[in-house]
Amino acid sequence: MSAAKTFELVDTTLRDGEQQAGLVFSMREKLTLAKALDRAGIRCIEAGIPAMGSFEQQTMRELIKLRLNARLIAWNRANRSDILASVACGFSWIHISLPVSDLQIRDKLAKNREWVLRALSQTIAFARAQGCRVTVGAEDASRADLGFFLKFAEVAAQSGAERIRFADTVGCLEPFSAYEKLKQAGERCPLPIEFHGHNDFGLALANTLAAKEAGIPYASCTISGIGERAGNACLQDVAAMLNRNDPGCCAVDTAELARAEAIIPPPRNDLSGLKIS
Repeated sequence: MSAAKTFELVDTTLRDGEQQAGLVFSMREKLTLAKALDRAGIRCIEAGIPAMGSFEQQTMRELIKLRLNARLIAWNRANRSDILASVACGFSWIHISLPVSDLQIRDKLAKNREWVLRALSQTIAFARAQGCRVTVGAEDASRADLGFFLKFAEVAAQSGAERIRFADTVGCLEPFSAYEKLKQAGERCPLPIEFHGHNDFGLALANTLAAKEAGIPYASCTISGIGERAGNACLQDVAAMLNRNDPGCCAVDTAELARAEAIIPPPRNDLSGLKIS
């Protein structure tokens, strides 16, 4: 498989980016960021996690009222209550995420592979019954058995999902292994793959570019690479490299992204006054 002719960047600043220690967006900041990303040409924005509580849900409703050109997606665990919270906010696109590595299935969920596949199928069916379109996330895919990742993708496709996220959750890939793993996965996967790289070893940008060379058509990033632990692939850097090396494959305005970067507040050292609903 040759390099992807088009490479769509999915922004997850408002969801994964906000998981950076000490970083909390106000509603106004989230709305302003979403509008800036929309102006920059980002066509898919992971808006947040409605199951987090009433403040997040209120913010999600206000984001939907903006009627952006960008598609807004709500992130969900594989359970009905998460999905119902997203539907109540007005989302028509739902992302459902589950671990696929044996390590996380055992230690995070205390379940087994069969349970994961069953939960995946049931929650996709439930989301679609609410009138939603669905993407799925394969957490810790970089440490998972490829055969099980592909089985997970097969069940997702059969259940009606439209895209699958291959997550390098702990940032353990390097560009050579990223290319090989994603090339093999892409050639056999029944769904389009979105690569999601974390930056624990400083390789999220390189791994994201390797994903494109392996033929993967989507990648998720955050403004300035913010996110939990060492963060994610930096949206501005990925877009700049694509515009430099393969003009036309990614229609994103880097000048607008620079303006979006200025909206990000500095992390707070003291969060004791925050109310979590």
